[in-house]
Amino acid sequence: AFTSKAFNNLMTDHEVIRSMSRPGTPYDNAPMERWWNEFKLNWLDSHPMPKTREELVKLIEAGIYYFNYIDRTAQRNGSTANEYRDEAA
Repeated sequence: AFTSKAFNNLMTDHEVIRSMSRPGTPYDNAPMERWWNEFKLNWLDSHPMPKTREELVKLIEAGIYYFNYIDRTAQRNGSTANEYRDEAA
C-alpha cells in the first residue's frame, strides 16, 4: 500500500511527509511504533467507537494527554512521559 502510485499521489497532494526507516535501520521508527501500539490497544480499544469526527478528535486528544501526563510506566521508572522528558533535559 505504501508504494502504490495512488497512495504516493495522495500524500503528495496533501503535502504529507512520511517517516520511513532508512534502509538497514529498522528501528528508526520503533519509539513511535511502540507508542502507536499502546495508544491503539490500551486507549482506543478501551473506549466506545466515536460516532462523529468531533468525538474522534476529542478521544485522540484525551489519549495524547493521558499518555503524556497521567500514564506511569515501569519503563520510565514510574514517571509520566512529561516527567521523564523533564528529567532528561
